[in-house]
Amino acid sequence: MAPTGYPETELSSEWLNYRHLFPILPTRSRFNRRRRRLMFAINLVRRGVQAMLDLADDRQCVIDSLPVPVVQFHRAWFASSDWAQAGAEYGWVSSKRQTIYGYKLHLLMTLSGVILDFELAPTNATDLAVGLEMLENHAKMEVLGDKAYISQAQQAELERTNQIKLKTLPRLNQKRKVSESVRHLFNRARQIVETVNGQLAGQFHLENNYAHSLEGLCARLYTKLAGHTLSIYLNRLLGQPEFLQIKALAFPI
Repeated sequence: MAPTGYPETELSSEWLNYRHLFPILPTRSRFNRRRRRLMFAINLVRRGVQAMLDLADDRQCVIDSLPVPVVQFHRAWFASSDWAQAGAEYGWVSSKRQTIYGYKLHLLMTLSGVILDFELAPTNATDLAVGLEMLENHAKMEVLGDKAYISQAQQAELERTNQIKLKTLPRLNQKRKVSESVRHLFNRARQIVETVNGQLAGQFHLENNYAHSLEGLCARLYTKLAGHTLSIYLNRLLGQPEFLQIKALAFPI
């Protein structure tokens, strides 16, 4: 089944193959209303599955963010004022070298790729500020961040209060230096970010947003993040050694 970009369309087409399980098919509008009403329940399911994952106990983690635009940039000027009231902002995304209008999804994940926590924030909010806010809810872990998370004072305070070591590579103009081997190991460990972000963007279409409100956007995000966690859990149940390889499991061609 080739991806259409609209998960609801793909889901409804699958329902047709299992009419004995879904004798009454809801319209897309009714389905979306139900999903919005159940989004917190969906997140509880994600957290429940996460609690059963042995991989979620890893105390070595990575923190990063990815863009979630709400409208295309050239149409942002004409976007509904509801988005502005819901905190959507213009912001520069260095990974894409472009300005977007919307939000960034900040993720805390283990080195194995299990998403432990997340926070949606306006695009112009700094990664450091949002990351520190998210890490306040955790303790006793080692977290790798990119250069956007550099702050010796904040890192020291986080270690003092939460026993979290937020580690970053120094900027080229900083006095602190690290060897090439350490830099290589650090960057290699952070490659999990590219893998997970690529799955969320490419397979779950997280950056292709068709929501018309913040509530609708959050419902979609809860569903997609729950789907990612559930896919890893199913691979573990099936005994798949490459448990992060979820494409064949969740997105058959």
